[in-house]
Amino acid sequence: MQNTLLTIVLAPLFGAIIAGLFPVSRRVAHSVTIGAVGLAFILSVYVFYQIAGNPVYNETLYTWLVAGNVRLEVGFMVDSLTAVMMLVVTFVSGMVHIYTIGYMRDDPGYKRFFSYISLFTFSMLMLVMANNFVQLFFGWEAVGLVSYLLIGFWYTRDTAIYANLKAFLVNRVGDFGFLLGIAAVLMAFNTLNYGEVFSLAQAGEYQQTISIFAGHEWSMMTVMCILLFVGAMGKSAQFPLHVWLPDSMEGPTPISALIHAATMVTAGIFMVARMSPLFELSTTALSFVLIIGAITAFFMGLLGLVQHDIKRVVAYSTLSQLGYMTVALGASAYTAGIFHLMTHAFFKALLFLGAGSVIIAMHHEQDMRKMGGLKKYMPITYITMLIGSLALIGFPGFSGFFSKDAIIEAVHHAYEAERAGAGIAYFAVLSGVFITALYTFRMFFLTFHGKERMDEHTKEHLHETPWVVTGPLIALAIPSIFIGMFTLGPMLFGNYFSDSIFVATGNNPFNPEHYHGFISFMFHGLIQPPVWLAAAGVWLAYFLYIKRPEMPAIIAERSGIVYKILVEKYYFDRFNDWFFAGGTRGIGSIMWQFGDVKLIDGFINGMAKFINWVASVVRNVQTGFLYHYAFAMIIGLAVMLGTFVYL
Repeated sequence: MQNTLLTIVLAPLFGAIIAGLFPVSRRVAHSVTIGAVGLAFILSVYVFYQIAGNPVYNETLYTWLVAGNVRLEVGFMVDSLTAVMMLVVTFVSGMVHIYTIGYMRDDPGYKRFFSYISLFTFSMLMLVMANNFVQLFFGWEAVGLVSYLLIGFWYTRDTAIYANLKAFLVNRVGDFGFLLGIAAVLMAFNTLNYGEVFSLAQAGEYQQTISIFAGHEWSMMTVMCILLFVGAMGKSAQFPLHVWLPDSMEGPTPISALIHAATMVTAGIFMVARMSPLFELSTTALSFVLIIGAITAFFMGLLGLVQHDIKRVVAYSTLSQLGYMTVALGASAYTAGIFHLMTHAFFKALLFLGAGSVIIAMHHEQDMRKMGGLKKYMPITYITMLIGSLALIGFPGFSGFFSKDAIIEAVHHAYEAERAGAGIAYFAVLSGVFITALYTFRMFFLTFHGKERMDEHTKEHLHETPWVVTGPLIALAIPSIFIGMFTLGPMLFGNYFSDSIFVATGNNPFNPEHYHGFISFMFHGLIQPPVWLAAAGVWLAYFLYIKRPEMPAIIAERSGIVYKILVEKYYFDRFNDWFFAGGTRGIGSIMWQFGDVKLIDGFINGMAKFINWVASVVRNVQTGFLYHYAFAMIIGLAVMLGTFVYL
């Protein structure tokens, strides 16, 4: 097993090194990286079946450093949660690698891009397979670094450089909290090994309170969990650290799919689920998670209604869906959160790659107002995008239906159990169903139906994209339909996650006695509000963008300040630019004026000038003539004698 796991994690690294550092051809670069990720996927399938029903694999491979009783190690912990993440990461990454052959065909950075995405896969695998906080932090920072490189891949564009710097800085805020959380774990348990930390936490063998401010005692577990979750807020783009994710669209479409579906943004969700033995010991931390997720799910979904860039619509849908997953975590429905993470990975990658297919056909035009009627030109992209859209809105039978309904049911259970914040969360996730259906089918109808709004030159050259683009779309469309119904039973109602996720007694939001198969679950969902809210959203999108296409402009004009707030994204970017960026520049300006101009140039350099003047005067005394020195000695002797006589 150890050799298998090492091969899984190192194969993408090997591919990244070959493609990035060796003078190989394009064909070799994509062949090596695709082969490496493909091997990792095949071995992940093998591990998935080996882990099922067997004890958790938890072994240390290498001890990096020993400081007192603390050991910093490299090791793997592979259980059912890890196995699912490994499958999702390697499969979606493999599809993205294949798709990249077509999308980046004419890009001069072709080999560099393949190196980066393979390195991204390695980083995410290191994160999910870790058995300790040190290795977790390594993977955490590695995915952040590679995302920075990929978002700014087209580094000659000012917008790309702005976007990757924004992502980097916002994630540093979250990572600072995450690092403090790891420090709190070390302080409380004197170890960073998952197994040891979880055992000590459940046994209650840790410092119960901590004094952050003099005279104020805080629950150690609450502080620890909230700090860890701050890291998740950065990586998984939760309010208010969400601002970097929409701008990540500046990177090429394949990396948008990889970031949003299987790597960067899923890291925070996975981490909280992994830390369930800690979070279950703090209802305050769980309520904090619940409220943050609710705010993100509702308010970020609204922003998708006013976007015109096809990729940004999908990006805001990712923000909203991450909010759903976070809400599930806060409701102690970790299994539902991971279940939605898995189903979402397939249909979100499908939607991003489908959007990329449209962009290729439209000669890199991304504005939906310049599209329309693409159905007859791109039948495969049309069908696969329809499947992805139906999965996203939770259409009965599609994968998103099972996972999204499970989250809503779990939050309703938490509301009935009177968990703080659950009422707000229930409203957010329920109303979010209508909003999701509206912005999703707004995008779908504007792109594939209605009047053709592209120019004649573009229309003449419109055609379906090549198989290296449509093949991954078809491969992702299949699990977008079926993965939910086949995994619902064991993952949500069975004991699949029993060894990897801990839920305190009384907090389990699912009752297996009420589950009688996915067909029963589906028919039960037909009489629940989410299905009808989704149907209402689709109908309204059809009415506004197909039957009465002049209405959206009228509504936007009459909405006034509300529309303006949504277009300005709640003014978060303006505030950050003014307060944080502007404030930093202001402080720098003050430091320059006082420290550089007045202190250094004025006082310190002024003293230097004074010393230089004195030296220039004294220098004149050193003439080199003997009679000048004799005269100076006589004058000095006279002064000394005069002083002596006076005293």
